[in-house]
Amino acid sequence: MLQETAFENAKANAKPLTGADLILQALEKENVEFIFGYPGGAVLPIYDKIYDSKIFHVLPRHEQGGIHAAEGYARISGKPGVVIATSGPGATNIVTGLADAMMDSLPLVVFTGQVATGVIGTDAFQEADILGITTPITKYNCQIRSLEEIPKIVKEAFYIATSGRPGPVLIDIPKDIAATITEVPEEKEIDLPGYQPTTQPNYMQIRKLTEAVSAAKKPVILAGAGVIFSKASNELKQYAEQQQIPVVHTLLGLGGFPADNDLFIGMGGMHGCYAANMALYECDLLINVGARFDDRLTGNLAHFAPNAVKAHIDIDPAEIGKVIPTKIPVVADAKEALTELINQNGKQPENSEWNKKIENWKKEYPYYYENSDLLKPQKVLEMLHEKTKGDAIVTTDVGQHQMWTAQFYPFKDSNRWVTSGGLGTMGFGLPSSIGAQLADPDATVLAISGDGGFQMCSQELGLIKELNLPIKIIVFNNQALGMVRQWQEFFYESRFSHSKESVQPSFVKLADAYGIKGYQISSEEEAESILDEALAIREPVLLEFRLDPNENVYPMIAPGKGLHEMVGMKP
Repeated sequence: MLQETAFENAKANAKPLTGADLILQALEKENVEFIFGYPGGAVLPIYDKIYDSKIFHVLPRHEQGGIHAAEGYARISGKPGVVIATSGPGATNIVTGLADAMMDSLPLVVFTGQVATGVIGTDAFQEADILGITTPITKYNCQIRSLEEIPKIVKEAFYIATSGRPGPVLIDIPKDIAATITEVPEEKEIDLPGYQPTTQPNYMQIRKLTEAVSAAKKPVILAGAGVIFSKASNELKQYAEQQQIPVVHTLLGLGGFPADNDLFIGMGGMHGCYAANMALYECDLLINVGARFDDRLTGNLAHFAPNAVKAHIDIDPAEIGKVIPTKIPVVADAKEALTELINQNGKQPENSEWNKKIENWKKEYPYYYENSDLLKPQKVLEMLHEKTKGDAIVTTDVGQHQMWTAQFYPFKDSNRWVTSGGLGTMGFGLPSSIGAQLADPDATVLAISGDGGFQMCSQELGLIKELNLPIKIIVFNNQALGMVRQWQEFFYESRFSHSKESVQPSFVKLADAYGIKGYQISSEEEAESILDEALAIREPVLLEFRLDPNENVYPMIAPGKGLHEMVGMKP
């Protein structure tokens, strides 16, 4: 009785709260460090409360830059990136980032403002049906229609975004609900009976896989980003070494298995190394751990591991069998599945000859490039790797520079590689480096872009300067949309339709306009001295590398070809 009276007195004396108060309180309970947001009319009630919040607000110069920064933060920290955008154009400006995060399984919790409930559906000023727009590109979305449900919805959003296969969740908030005063709603537990991700592997499937490994002569592990998301890098290394199974990585999985380990073969796929692709082609057992068999990895499906038994470990059951028929499906968290496989301690496969064959492929057909009087991007990346000791966080845009970075900047640790894989988003590299640097303030962060992609979100130089983030901004300038130009050269009879840029800004002057040091580099000699200087200072620097405009990415698998039909290997 006394407790009930005390509760009623506390409730009576409690300060009235608005919907915006409830949102900020819910974010604080989730230990949110940063909000990546851009204010506007429909979210002003929320921003009025952010003014007094302890959560650090990051103001991008464009909503797309903000959500890409949140993606970079999520990729490095493993925590969900939190984004706020206003209604209408603010909300539609984050659509690309939502699609990018959905395809690459990055946890985001995104709040969009909405017009007042009384005018929804009337084409009011800055109204957009953001739920209808984003349903295919979010893990879950909803619109808040009552104050009482705010704490529960926000709590559930963080759970959905981070559990199972991570992904973006969007909450739409009408302006009047954010501004309305209410009492403190009763705290409610998460109750999602229709959403119960399977994390523990089925014992019989683990046994089947253990027996398949023991019987194999040419086993290969294909490791994807799921290894990193489940924090299973150590377990992958332990299992691969226990069974002496070589490892191929997907583009997004790089760093999940140390590149300096003898069992690491390399990256597979369209621009992967010869050894990795041939290992995938000739293997008799393929163990996929946390990868989704995307088309840039597999090439022509008729020639993808044609003689292999396929096993697939994935927390998302929808991925298993979606692209490749799977004989041994294991629906589970990668860390849990690998732990069970380690505990099985099965008989090692008799694959010593296979491992020797792979080693010979690695030695005979490494990545290579031909030196010339012009500066080569591969050389720049080798220099960056040497000078940073391979410890930098690296973010990229999409295109030639992305593939060269994946090839020539090997990663020995997880959570150091931030790139747009599934959606292939130009403009991603620069803003994602902001979130990456905020997630790991002491790290050296390299933001590598092409001249085309850099110009898509170059306005975020203003945010980098405002926060004085010591990001090293690297622009590979070949005066073209390099990958488009390469495809036009190979497949369209060198008809370079609008892929070459006849007018460019001075990237050094652009950096200077934002108060950031900038250097233009055209030779290895200049690169040596300027890189040492740039890496030694804890402030942002832009480095424009003037590259051979005709350099192509090799090796390459043409569309429609199999993994064994690569071109451009070392002669």
